[in-house]
Amino acid sequence: MEKVKVWYDPEGDFLEVMFKQKEGYFRETNSDQVMEKVDVEGHVIGFSILKVSALKKEPLDIDLVNVAE
Repeated sequence: MEKVKVWYDPEGDFLEVMFKQKEGYFRETNSDQVMEKVDVEGHVIGFSILKVSALKKEPLDIDLVNVAE
């Protein structure tokens, strides 16, 4: 069982969550604040959120597709 890694940078107001530690790249989602990290097969292995403190005002509604198991 792998652990979920969560990292927050308060100065940059940036949150990153990784489900798997493996090679991949970030791609856009339907929100300007959120990027999903995918592996070479296109499975989601994590995501990042910019301006995470703004979520206090309005929640995000993002679909992460092909989450790696």
